[in-house]
Amino acid sequence: MTKVDLKFVDGLTLEEKASLVTGHDFWFTAAVPGFKKMMMTDGPSGLRKQSNAADALGLNNSVDAVCFPCSALTASSFDDDCLLKLGKHLGLAAKAENVGVLLGPGVNIKRSPLAGRNFEYFSEDPLLAGRMATAYVKGVQSQGIGVSVKHFALNNRENQRFTSSSNVDERTMREIYLSQFERVVKEAHPATIMCSYNKINGTLNSQNQRLLTGILRDEWGFDGLVMSDWGAVADHVAALKAGLDLEMPGNGQSSVDEIVQAVEEGRLDEGTLNRSALRVLQMVERWHTDGTTKSYDKEEQHDFARQAADDGIVLMKNDEQELPLNGNDKIAVIGELAEHPRYQGAGSSHVNAHQLVTPLDAMPDDATYAQGYQLDVDEEDGQLEQEAVDLAKTSQHVVFFAGFPASMESEGFDKTTIDLPANQTTLLKKVVQANRHVTVVLQNGSVVAMPWADQVPAIVETYLAGEAVGDATWDILTGKVNPSGKLCETFPIKLEDNPTYPTFGQDKANENYHEGLMVGYRYYDTKKMPVRFPFGHGLSYTSFEYSDLQIKQDNRQVSVSFSLTNTGKVAGKEVAQIYVGNQVSAIEKPAKELRDFIKVSLKPGESKQITRVLPRRAFAWYNENKESWQADNGQYEIFVGSSVEDIRLQQQFDYKLGTPVQVQLTSETYVGDMMAHQTPAIKRALQETGLGEKLKPILNSDSAAIFANIPLRSLVMGGISTDDVKKLIRLANA
Repeated sequence: MTKVDLKFVDGLTLEEKASLVTGHDFWFTAAVPGFKKMMMTDGPSGLRKQSNAADALGLNNSVDAVCFPCSALTASSFDDDCLLKLGKHLGLAAKAENVGVLLGPGVNIKRSPLAGRNFEYFSEDPLLAGRMATAYVKGVQSQGIGVSVKHFALNNRENQRFTSSSNVDERTMREIYLSQFERVVKEAHPATIMCSYNKINGTLNSQNQRLLTGILRDEWGFDGLVMSDWGAVADHVAALKAGLDLEMPGNGQSSVDEIVQAVEEGRLDEGTLNRSALRVLQMVERWHTDGTTKSYDKEEQHDFARQAADDGIVLMKNDEQELPLNGNDKIAVIGELAEHPRYQGAGSSHVNAHQLVTPLDAMPDDATYAQGYQLDVDEEDGQLEQEAVDLAKTSQHVVFFAGFPASMESEGFDKTTIDLPANQTTLLKKVVQANRHVTVVLQNGSVVAMPWADQVPAIVETYLAGEAVGDATWDILTGKVNPSGKLCETFPIKLEDNPTYPTFGQDKANENYHEGLMVGYRYYDTKKMPVRFPFGHGLSYTSFEYSDLQIKQDNRQVSVSFSLTNTGKVAGKEVAQIYVGNQVSAIEKPAKELRDFIKVSLKPGESKQITRVLPRRAFAWYNENKESWQADNGQYEIFVGSSVEDIRLQQQFDYKLGTPVQVQLTSETYVGDMMAHQTPAIKRALQETGLGEKLKPILNSDSAAIFANIPLRSLVMGGISTDDVKKLIRLANA
């Protein structure tokens, strides 16, 4: 392949350059002399290379490939190593199928439980999403295959996704919706970033120069290629100027003619076109494959798909040790999802699974199955229900499979409810009346309402567990594998509890992020609102004890150490989570935020000393006025625990590695703020003006709270002259 540089690009014809910045067919870059076309394809949870009759939405058949668990489940592993291995497997499959760039992972935040694509995204928390994505990207690219991290940015709903504007303040955008992209760019160096369909604050993302160039390239140092989501470009010339390099899938010759004409008419600088053409060729040069397809070990990949599901499945509830199942019990398996499972998402990520193992296929030999309900309808079927209830009555334990049909959640549209179909909940109620030993196994892409949760002793969340769903489900139910998954999102008691409920999807043209920073657990935890299951929650068949929390500061980081012990009788893995509470900064802020986590494997009785290092960023907030991250010195609290609610250790400490909290006095400064943040200059000014002594009796009186809450210019009410106040301000700020 020819070595590419600007000199080479200069040697191309104008039409050849224009062809490079628009896709050739649905999945290929254009070929030019010295460079063959390169294929890209979807693949967040498995390779979806279309073998023929390609189409933009990817609804035609694709090649046989292993279907791994969806991102909602792999994120529930809280396991960087698992995501690294997943990426390596996906990269190997892509290389074998001659695919140069894999379109994934999706890292957008699960802002609302109604968002139709939540199954394809990692978490409601940007740290977890960023960590999982970073490992994934490193894994794929270690195999010589590029990735396209998507969808950049604030793509948090599906309805009107091509045109709606995500309207959000700068601090929320930086702290919640961009930080996971920033982490991936800086730590994993992805080959490409895919810009999303939507607008941000009124500017279409494919034409958003501040987003695609100012933030992504100039601030974060991204040096790869920016491509559009399929059909996201409205004005190709404006998009190129803003920093988009490759329009996908392109409009054939008309796209090429459009760019050529724009250059010839002076509406597009040829240097701008050269820049984007060069980036396309650099992508092809670095990430091209050898052009031949090869065989690879799909059986080994299937085994890993099972392990990945095992690692992520969440044991939500297990009253009186209902699970693992007793091998001697007669088990009833109820629910059509056992026979026809939801194991992957619907839409462009759909994989032609290599070897589907259903829960019915994998159930114990002596278990008995009843369909119970029809998955594709809401109506009850009396005969199916009676068969299921009769089976429940004659069994010692019931495993009830429940979940959303594909028609309820998919790419391309948002959900209207988080309730299970009525025929499932009606049947479940009858089954519980017939047998109190019921385990509910959920198959779903995102949050489920569970008004029935208190009526069943055990609940297992499998999300969309991939083609090994059957084996993995029974691994957990029988205790062959000790569950270690933790929820990557909060399960509220009801949809109305979610902070986005009143406004999500209500305005076709605008999605207003009224809740700001209070997304997911940040809202529920800060408000102290009861939830069904909190972020980070997940049970085990063993127990863990946390002890001996120690916090130390040195250089530019804070080390957090503690001891973790398996106090149970079986080996297990615990996800220890570290949250930080900011108690010093005078800003809106959540009660605590996830700042680190580690998955630890322990044998019965084994203890490990854990030390984690928190960088300055873990204590920082984004200051819109200064356009920078700011970590304020002062009081913080470290929380260590098993979920955002299950905190086992906590300790306050005085952070000293950031920026001193300073008060620049003005006539608008409140007395209370001045007294709480007395710099040496303020102390001297109070002494020299004598106002320190004059304020003492006022601030020690019954009116202290009132005077603390008035600005300095209003101290005249306390008998202090305006001249004295002006002198105080002048001396304090000198």
